[in-house]
Amino acid sequence: MEQLRLVNTSHGPVSYVLERKRVKNLNLRIRRDGTVVLSIPMRCPLAEADRLVQEKSAWILEGQARMRDQAVPLPPLPDRGTCRMLLQQALERVYPLVEGLGVAMPELKLRAMRSQWGNCHWRQGYVTLNTALARCPEELRDYVALHELVHFLHHDHGPGFYASMDALMPDWRERRKALRRYGAALIPETNREIT
Repeated sequence: MEQLRLVNTSHGPVSYVLERKRVKNLNLRIRRDGTVVLSIPMRCPLAEADRLVQEKSAWILEGQARMRDQAVPLPPLPDRGTCRMLLQQALERVYPLVEGLGVAMPELKLRAMRSQWGNCHWRQGYVTLNTALARCPEELRDYVALHELVHFLHHDHGPGFYASMDALMPDWRERRKALRRYGAALIPETNREIT
């Protein structure tokens, strides 16, 4: 259950999305698109949530400003066919890196996601890539595609996963850092699959 709230702070007004969840603590974060989200326990008073946002307002506004400063101009999101073509090409470019390691070419699914660039469904044999990646440069699409393919070898982000990424794409950390500048591309559309 989400609620949009506005709090006046000593640094100016701050709007945030309030989420009541089954959590023990108050969890404040800034999404890649600059949206402030505060998750609170189900019985937490609203005044306590607003108070935390007031206390952290300087941190929030600095974080949002940093995101705006680091953001890059984005091209418009291409049509569905172009998205599929660009992301399929990324998968095909990096697939040879894992093919010899026993990874079968997975099915590609596309989704508009708000907080992830992709995910791997290794048991079902498919990867999902965010349509927003079509707005990013080719080398960043390739990084995300390889990241998801490596999850067929290592299902978590443990040492083996990172060792494989280091071996297969030595500059993956620089690519990941560059991808953060494209956070505004994460579009808050519905998580509808594109077939």
